[in-house]
Amino acid sequence: MEQKQFILAINQVCEEKGISKEAAIGIVEAALASAYKKEYGKKGQIIKVELDEISGDMKTYQIKIVAEETNDLDEEIEIDNNSADEDDQIKKKFNPDKNISIDDAKEYLKDPKIDDEIEIPLPSQSEFGRIAAQTAKQVMIQKIREAEKEAIFDEFKDKEGEVVNGIVQRIEGRNIFIDIGKAVGIMYPVEQITNERYQVGQRIKVYILKLDRETKEASLILSRTNPEIIKKLFELEVPEIFSKTVEIKAIAREAGSRTKVAVHSNEDGIDPVGSCVGQRGSRIQTIINELGGEKIDIIEWNEDSDKYIQHALSPAKTSHLDLDEKNRSVIAYVDEDQLSLAIGKQGENVRLAAKLTGWKIDITEEKSIKKAEAEDNDKNDVEKEEEKKDVEVKEKKETKKKAKEDKEKDDKKVKKAEKKDKPKKKKVTKKK
Repeated sequence: MEQKQFILAINQVCEEKGISKEAAIGIVEAALASAYKKEYGKKGQIIKVELDEISGDMKTYQIKIVAEETNDLDEEIEIDNNSADEDDQIKKKFNPDKNISIDDAKEYLKDPKIDDEIEIPLPSQSEFGRIAAQTAKQVMIQKIREAEKEAIFDEFKDKEGEVVNGIVQRIEGRNIFIDIGKAVGIMYPVEQITNERYQVGQRIKVYILKLDRETKEASLILSRTNPEIIKKLFELEVPEIFSKTVEIKAIAREAGSRTKVAVHSNEDGIDPVGSCVGQRGSRIQTIINELGGEKIDIIEWNEDSDKYIQHALSPAKTSHLDLDEKNRSVIAYVDEDQLSLAIGKQGENVRLAAKLTGWKIDITEEKSIKKAEAEDNDKNDVEKEEEKKDVEVKEKKETKKKAKEDKEKDDKKVKKAEKKDKPKKKKVTKKK
């Protein structure tokens, strides 16, 4: 290959893959070393190639490690059994393809020592067979992938948790691949907003969730559903949040449907809700449009749990709350016309309010409570009325009984009086 073509090829690889020129030269050297070993070397040899990027000249070396030469190639000498390192228990056998004796090493190094590396020059070769060329190609592809992976990690290792602009590059099944500049990230179905439809070439903002080192290729995991994307979008659109004058205290989100954001002002005189909404809703509308029309409720955070929960249940208005501090549960009483608004569609409003506040929230209609109380009062009145009737009946019975007894007494008195007033009959005795 001519010098110009070689330099152009190296520069093109560096530009396309985002790797440094030194890394690209190292990849070429590793590929040539593999090809040389395949064509002219032996299995156990360590081959090194040095390439001059200016002249294009190639120098080839065999690397050997200085070791003690033993009489028997298969001899293994046991070392001290009390040695801490098990690798030192057995002295490695001397291999002529990998090792060189101290005496032979003096030819290349003035004062060689055990484990020193010796570079032994090998004759340069410029002709390689098909198999050697294929080996070099495979090594080059692998090394380029590794270098590309490291370049991506170096570029994005400090950008985890950030929101970046991207362009949908391709769609494979349900996975969306997004070009975010020097790298392509992947957005899995679980990280996609359910009701969103993506098209190739579409520009979107994505949240860098993490860098996955376990995959063969460097993978940037991107997300549109993570609640943190809400926070980052507010930082981009609301200067007060970016400067920390207004602070986002909590976020509860059901991606694609609705989000509740609790905000608090760190400075007196600044309305946190108004700052986030913007003039005529300009700021919040920009974020809503970016999220495909997802509804966002901005509420004011408060240290008082009672007020905070009432704010969290907005736009519904509560009559009063019964809080159980120990179990962190609360019963919210609302009027009949506020009941459906407090619960929300399929329980969405109360569910998000519970996530936002960290309290278990139950919604109860205020009218039903009053109705129950009224029923209890009516029941009590009926019972009292029945008791009153029973008393009256009892009193009547007792009155009749007493009247009867009094009459009987009077009758006895009359009879007694009559008997007393009646003249006595004279007793007549007959004479004989």
